[in-house]
Amino acid sequence: MGTRNKRERQETMWYAGELPKGPGHPFYARLNAILDKAGFDEYCEKVCAPYYADGIGLQSLAAGQYFQAMLIGFFEGLDSERGIAWRAADSLALQEYLSIAMDEEPLDHSTLSRTRRLLGGEAHQAVFDWVLNKLAKSGLVKGKTIGVESTTLEANAAMKSIERRDTRKSYVAYLQGLAEAEGIDPKDAEAVRRMDRKRKMKMSNEDWQNPNDPDAEITKMKDGHTALAYKAENAVDMETTAIVAVTVHGGAAADSATVRAMVVEAGSVVAELLDRATDAGAYKVNANGLEAVVADKGYHSNDVLVELTAKLGVRTYIAEPARGKRKWDGKEAEKNAVYANRRRVKRKCGKAFQRGRGEKVEKNFAHQFDTGGMDRPM
Repeated sequence: MGTRNKRERQETMWYAGELPKGPGHPFYARLNAILDKAGFDEYCEKVCAPYYADGIGLQSLAAGQYFQAMLIGFFEGLDSERGIAWRAADSLALQEYLSIAMDEEPLDHSTLSRTRRLLGGEAHQAVFDWVLNKLAKSGLVKGKTIGVESTTLEANAAMKSIERRDTRKSYVAYLQGLAEAEGIDPKDAEAVRRMDRKRKMKMSNEDWQNPNDPDAEITKMKDGHTALAYKAENAVDMETTAIVAVTVHGGAAADSATVRAMVVEAGSVVAELLDRATDAGAYKVNANGLEAVVADKGYHSNDVLVELTAKLGVRTYIAEPARGKRKWDGKEAEKNAVYANRRRVKRKCGKAFQRGRGEKVEKNFAHQFDTGGMDRPM
């Protein structure tokens, strides 16, 4: 049996012929071919041109290369730029996908992170709209029925840094003031913490904020701990699983309070795609636009059903939680909306929509649900 001594190994100084090349990944090879044919790099460079300066500093990361790296994070469930950089450096197939030659330096996570922060939200939205437009031309956006789902994403802000909105006092200073008012030595940290544990906690978003991220809201996360967070909401085409629209709200916002904005945004996107369909048969978007919405129990409420059906004119397939016997005195419109939704959910198509919601909506956003680190709003 042979042995291996890594310390005594001597690399060859000169290589004859071509450097080794991986066979490539079928998915990424096909994706690259489609993006190249559609002019993805040229469009990204045009949109991101205002964020780049010529002749200053080191050579920047190409805009198209940056967005392709972000796609790796989504497709492979990587939760950070560091993870994306490591994965790309470890795979010859991904280096080929990113057009990184063997003699070039691999992606650096700090460059990815800084590029994401410097590129404005308008640039990211423009690239998203461009991709959605290409999907529509390929018949991958129908726009008839959308599934809505949301998740909380922890913000890049610490709870220990929160301060009062009115007095700008930190949480520690606020506790010390309460302790002094109760006759407790504010310099006794243990006594102050004891008092804090016993008092009724009221961490209201109306009273507290993080000065580094004022838009983040104090939220109870799914694992039970409290953190500053956002709520990302997504609309997915139930026929093709294409992401139609994405909205971001404060982490404490209820699903029933944000679903109208989500449906309006998705409906506007579908309507815009219809307006762009100037050539006959170029787009296969539903001619009547958005017609139905599928969601889970968290979105079910009387006001939501009335709003969506009566005012926005869409059919609802929203799962109904067990609420017992309802009282409908003076609520005829709410009663009709709830009963109509209940009948639709119990039909064959309604049950199929609810089964497909977990597969086509929740699974489609596993990257955000499981990790979300890369998608934290900055």
